[in-house]
Amino acid sequence: MESVKGKKVLLVGATGGIGRRTAALLRQSGADLFLTGRNADSLSVLASELGLPANQTAVVDLQDPTSLDQLSVSFFAVFPHIDVMVNASGIGIIKPLEQLEEEDFRRTLDINLTAPFRLMKKFLPVMKQAGKGLVIHIPGVLGKVPMAGAAAYSASKYGLVGMMQSLREECKRTQVRFTLIYLGGVDSPFWDGIDLRVQRDKMIVAEEAAKAIWFLCQQPASGVVSEMVLQPFNHQAI
Repeated sequence: MESVKGKKVLLVGATGGIGRRTAALLRQSGADLFLTGRNADSLSVLASELGLPANQTAVVDLQDPTSLDQLSVSFFAVFPHIDVMVNASGIGIIKPLEQLEEEDFRRTLDINLTAPFRLMKKFLPVMKQAGKGLVIHIPGVLGKVPMAGAAAYSASKYGLVGMMQSLREECKRTQVRFTLIYLGGVDSPFWDGIDLRVQRDKMIVAEEAAKAIWFLCQQPASGVVSEMVLQPFNHQAI
């Protein structure tokens, strides 16, 4: 495996349940981190816990193109290049079609699909110019196997998978690598606002999901884990 020590790592969505734990693991391993989050207070607390200076964080609104433009400026003001980008951001709206509003659908696509597109526009050309880099996105298992009530969410995640697979083809003559991790049922705040009866005690612990992402950040230069599926041994909606 390749050490992340000294690697310049952008972690988008660092204040989420999985993101916070991933940030801690990467920091402990010596990565040079740049963190983003939606909530300024949460981001400040996390940066303090990890001993990061304020200029290695950015409050980002994924629905605002100018916010992502500023992220790029802020990142490259601190680091000369980018080695790894991990996108741990996203929202989940789980509703049957009759209850799913068009605004729900649009917001889900904005955050889960359009925002990653904008991230790629800002950071992938830099990786392509350098001829190397690692991009990790988390489409979740619903980007591979849909379920009832996940029309908006699965649409956004299937779109994300298709986009990343296409970009992988664009970069096949470089050493820029793409990894998709399909997480299923992680016990995190993701589920707090979802009206669905699930067995959270049987879900993957957020710490273990973060360890999987941390592991993927250390892939050897000679190969790539194109996909990883990590899901609970046995849990279901009740």
